[in-house]
Amino acid sequence: MSKKTVTRQIYEKVFELLEESPEGVRWTDLLKRIGESNPEFHPKTVNGCVWRLVEKYPDRVYKPSRGVFRLKKYKEGVN
Repeated sequence: MSKKTVTRQIYEKVFELLEESPEGVRWTDLLKRIGESNPEFHPKTVNGCVWRLVEKYPDRVYKPSRGVFRLKKYKEGVN
């Protein structure tokens, strides 16, 4: 039985939240909602994951404006 790492759990939650918000999610809202989803996530770990989100998943996430994260599949002209 394999257990998911904390960072993997955080990234799964990030993508779940981004999926629910096609218009994108602001940095502060993302941090807050991830923290609320599991109080055991250390805030610095959550921050680090969000900080590296575009770098780690450039094929899935982009920043349409400063402080906003959005899934690339919702970008205009991209299907």
